[in-house]
Amino acid sequence: MAASPFSVKRFRILFIFCWLVIITQHTLLLYFYSLPLQTAFIDSIISNAFLLLCCLLIITTLRYYLPGGKGYFNFFILCTVLTLGAVLISKALLLWILGDGGGYTGFLHRSFGIRASIAFLFLSCVALICIIWRRQQDEEDMAERKADALKMAKDAELFKLRQQLQPHFL
Repeated sequence: MAASPFSVKRFRILFIFCWLVIITQHTLLLYFYSLPLQTAFIDSIISNAFLLLCCLLIITTLRYYLPGGKGYFNFFILCTVLTLGAVLISKALLLWILGDGGGYTGFLHRSFGIRASIAFLFLSCVALICIIWRRQQDEEDMAERKADALKMAKDAELFKLRQQLQPHFL
C-alpha cells in the first residue's frame, strides 16, 4: 500500500498552514466586500470546511488508486462532482445559517460561479500534487527493487565463481 503525502510531517504542517491562510484570506476578502466580520468568518469556515473534506477524500482515494489512461478523465469528473457537491451543500448551509433575505443572500447567489471555480481549482491542485507524489514514490520503489535485483544477481554470480574455484568441485 502506498503512503500518502500525509505520512511526511512537513507536508502535514504545510497543508494545515495553507488551509489557515485560505480561511484567513477568504474571511478578509468577504470583509473587504462589506460583509460583517462575523458573517465573513462563518462563511469562510463553512465553505472551506466542505472543501477541506473533499480534499481529504481525494487524498485518501489517491492513496489506494492511481489513475492511468482514461482514469484521469474519471478523476476529472470526480473533482467536478465533489466541487459541485461541496459548493451546493455549503451554499444551502450558509443560507440556512446566515440567510437574511437581503444582501447576503444575493451576494451568495452571485458568488456561486467564483466559489465553484476556486473550489475546482483547489481540488484539482490537490489531486495533481497527490498524483505526482504517488508517481514519485512508485519510481523510488521501482529503483530500489531494481538495485536490489542487481545486487542479488551480482551476489549469485560471485557465489557461482567461488563454487567453481573450490577444490571439491573438481
